[in-house]
Amino acid sequence: METTHWFLLVGLLMLARGLTASLIGTLPLTAAIVYLLAGIALGPSGLDVFHFDPLEQASVLEVATEVAVLISLFSAGVKMPVPVRLPRWRPALMLAWGGMLVSVLLVTAFSVLVLGLPVGAGILLGAVLAPTDPVLATDVQSRHPGDNDELRFTLTSEAGMNDGTAFPFVVLGLGLLGQHEIGPFGLRWLLVDVLWATLAAIAIGVLLGALMARAGWALRGPQTKHEVLDDFVGLGLIAVVYGLTVTVLAWGFLAVFFAGVGLRQTELALARKAGIRPELLNADVAEPADPQAAGIESPAIVSAEALVFKEHLERLSELMLVLLLGGMMLTHYWSWSALALAGFLFFVARPLSVLASLAGTATSWRIRWMCGWFGIRGIGCLYYLMYAINHGLPEALARDMIALVLVTVVLSILVHGMTVKPMLRRFWRRSREREAGGN
Repeated sequence: METTHWFLLVGLLMLARGLTASLIGTLPLTAAIVYLLAGIALGPSGLDVFHFDPLEQASVLEVATEVAVLISLFSAGVKMPVPVRLPRWRPALMLAWGGMLVSVLLVTAFSVLVLGLPVGAGILLGAVLAPTDPVLATDVQSRHPGDNDELRFTLTSEAGMNDGTAFPFVVLGLGLLGQHEIGPFGLRWLLVDVLWATLAAIAIGVLLGALMARAGWALRGPQTKHEVLDDFVGLGLIAVVYGLTVTVLAWGFLAVFFAGVGLRQTELALARKAGIRPELLNADVAEPADPQAAGIESPAIVSAEALVFKEHLERLSELMLVLLLGGMMLTHYWSWSALALAGFLFFVARPLSVLASLAGTATSWRIRWMCGWFGIRGIGCLYYLMYAINHGLPEALARDMIALVLVTVVLSILVHGMTVKPMLRRFWRRSREREAGGN
């Protein structure tokens, strides 16, 4: 497929998406399904207009998915409510760490006992499929900074964190396959890949995000608009945080998410201290201490001004990568093993990991069941798969894992994408009815 044909294809899809946005909004499906079906129709499973080989193009695909996930993680971090309170964040933290562990263990057991994979490959497969996707989960993401909805917050913050918490299990699987140094009895893995890499990532992300917020607040006066510059600042912060974190052998995905959190948290703390009304910043902060300052106009801040641009990049990356996903699908990928794995992940591993990790929290059962279902897999899974391939995964095993992962991701986009809108409408309707009954 020539470059000019790619321009035509992507351009037509973008035009169709833009012109039919209202129509798609009324249909019980997501835009990702449209991109996916277009890719499958034009790929080797359909008209065979183009074919994107994930093994031969693993390096290109790793970079493309890496950039898409980084932008989405930063956007997710910016949307987190403030201030940080443990009771509010506890369910998301439990899902991102405890739920991740349970999910990896269950998929590993299924891979070893049912699929016949070695333990290292089973752990790797579990880690690749464990993260929920911050790029494709638009309908269940927090919609704006300070969104107070518990379901959207829990799913968004989980997706923001578990793209980083999956990394230790990825390298553990690679280590057991002889492609990563884990040390005697896994001691190096525990000390470096788990403890150091996680704690350093969180510290670097929060620190640099907070420093950027204070620098921006000090250098820019009130009533100042720098929309284009804010885009550069936001992207620059992502790049610096990620590059620095990876350089010190910590997890860059986790750092970028917490850089967004630190940026937004600090900016809103400074705004609250200045007496700015919370509605001007669209966040759940306290009322201004000085009533006379209630009319002050908020300065433009990086986390708010740059967010729209980041979301546009998210949508563009979603179109391109899901289209390529459809072009990767080969007919022989659809095996009983792949279908069984996807079914086990959707109906057993995900619900059990959510219920186990949220046990003992104040999270309502309605939200637990919704979280147990909406664990969409997508771009993050593709990134980790390409990362493993580029770090020495044997070709035969790589081919098997490509089939298993691609089928699971495709089915997740289809199944979760077709159920998200009707289930959420029902969820919100019942929530309104309960609130009305309580009043």
